[in-house]
Amino acid sequence: MLMHNPPHSGLPIKELCIEPLNLTITDTAKALSVSRKHYQVIINAKTGISPEMAVRLSIAFNTSSESWINQQSQYDLWQAEQHRSELYVSKLAVA
Repeated sequence: MLMHNPPHSGLPIKELCIEPLNLTITDTAKALSVSRKHYQVIINAKTGISPEMAVRLSIAFNTSSESWINQQSQYDLWQAEQHRSELYVSKLAVA
């Protein structure tokens, strides 16, 4: 079952990891060994979390990479479902 309008995975990073630790975007990007720009587009919900980024986050925040990927997948799937009526797909059946 899909969560109703799940948040983009950048929001939990910000609210559950960055803010409680009083980290800056620059400090966090440095710890993750990614550019500030790359990290910022994730936090600002402009791009999703890749499997590699999920692993980086899991190492940095002592979480599971699966939890980050699951959050991203739920968000992506919910977004796609919002455009279901725009997908002109024919139903197929075995004869």
